[in-house]
Amino acid sequence: MSSVPKKVFFVKGKGFHKSKLASFEEALRDAEIERFNLVQVSSIFPPLCIEVDKEFGLRELRPGQIVYTVLAKASSNEYNRLICASIGVAKPANKVQYGYLSEHHTFGVKPEKAGDIAEDLAAEMLATTLGVPFNPEADYDEKKETFHMNGKIIETKSITSSATVREEEEWATVLAAAVFIV
Repeated sequence: MSSVPKKVFFVKGKGFHKSKLASFEEALRDAEIERFNLVQVSSIFPPLCIEVDKEFGLRELRPGQIVYTVLAKASSNEYNRLICASIGVAKPANKVQYGYLSEHHTFGVKPEKAGDIAEDLAAEMLATTLGVPFNPEADYDEKKETFHMNGKIIETKSITSSATVREEEEWATVLAAAVFIV
């Protein structure tokens, strides 16, 4: 039986290279998580998990360590293409309850909009788990107010990375990640 993560931190990065794989490596380096063996997991924010800053989190990990992440990633080699990767976060007011993380990847969407969509996805998943009534057709600002007013969801946010492919025959990769510390 594996342990439940006790801490989490968030990173984002972008990379450019003539090969797709190398652009991903550059994005990992920009996010400062290239030295870990990353294992992607689904979207649960563990109960009692505390958020720490990136610098503290990186000091807790060792090169080569297997590290669990919720990772959003987008790559393109289409000249002038805007790409975004975003992680949405929804934390419950009751710390013993689990929350949600969402991954969202877009092409041609402004970074602020990509972040709003990711945040909305995480908040909706948590709201439905907690039985919070809301109108799924409402715009996100209206839903966000409903989520926070009922007192069951304490925080929602997003972490977004974006880039535009700068040259022909170049790959761009963006990523955003929740990095867990067990």
